[in-house]
Amino acid sequence: MRAIVCESYGPPDVLRLEEVTKPAPKREEIVVKILATAVNSADWRMRKGEPFPVRFFFGLTKPRRPVLGGVFAGVVEEIGQDVSGLRAGDAVFGVTGMTFGAYADYISLPEKAVLTFKPPAISFEEAASVPFGGLTALHFLKKANIESGQNVLIYGASGAVGTAAIQLAKHYGALVTGVCSTENVALVRSLGADHVIDYKKEDFTASDEQYDMIFDTVGKASVLSSQKRLKKNGRLILGASGLSQMWQSVTASITTRTKVISGVSAERTDHLITLKELLETGAFRPVIDRCYPLEKIVEAHRYVEKGHKKGNVVITMAKASENS
Repeated sequence: MRAIVCESYGPPDVLRLEEVTKPAPKREEIVVKILATAVNSADWRMRKGEPFPVRFFFGLTKPRRPVLGGVFAGVVEEIGQDVSGLRAGDAVFGVTGMTFGAYADYISLPEKAVLTFKPPAISFEEAASVPFGGLTALHFLKKANIESGQNVLIYGASGAVGTAAIQLAKHYGALVTGVCSTENVALVRSLGADHVIDYKKEDFTASDEQYDMIFDTVGKASVLSSQKRLKKNGRLILGASGLSQMWQSVTASITTRTKVISGVSAERTDHLITLKELLETGAFRPVIDRCYPLEKIVEAHRYVEKGHKKGNVVITMAKASENS
């Protein structure tokens, strides 16, 4: 089968298309024919081995698992003899966890992996665009105890996590302000944001508005300035915190008693099912910026790493559209 192999950390050019052995399912595993995957911020950071401490878990000098890719949508092709909840032909989507492997024609996964059935009304490309941003946004919003009537600001509102966070916050009844660039104001408004701030023209931290929750999805907002815009007992969510934000968050927690929520988001099947149900009712819609064929994944990584994509960048396999 075809697979994109990454045998060293570095720029997008380290990714190579190769022929590798197709997996066979073990007793409690399934083999999924992947029809679409996606490139997100976690993918390019893993490709580069950044931040450096991740290498202690995934390989010091090169990735221990050379086939990257953390999300997928496809069709179950084979099942192990002890699999009972899925059968060949089922259309599914989900995440691979720390095993990666979605940059390939096929992948083997435990039946109990974080996956669920694809709604018939959405394409495989759309399904593959949902898990990364959707699961990240849902994890942090729930951890912050989002409630109806809260005033929520989402910084980086046009990215994969931001576009999901807007829709989820609105679903839970919040009043949502999205912060994005001029080019993305219309998109953010179309997703349901009640107010949109163009960060090229206005600094939200300079206003007098107070928020119950500020969700920085891209790791670029000032922690110390953001906490001044929080109401008493407000929550600051750092969904993509770097070293600078982490240090600022410690200071903010100690000096102002600001509740800071950060860390790695959990990938849970029940959360994925929630997203599936919202897709089915139309309360959540996938946002796709561009689609690339598998052969152009280097170009896709290069584009995503620039940090200006709208929503998600999807990788399509051969004939993916015929199966939508």
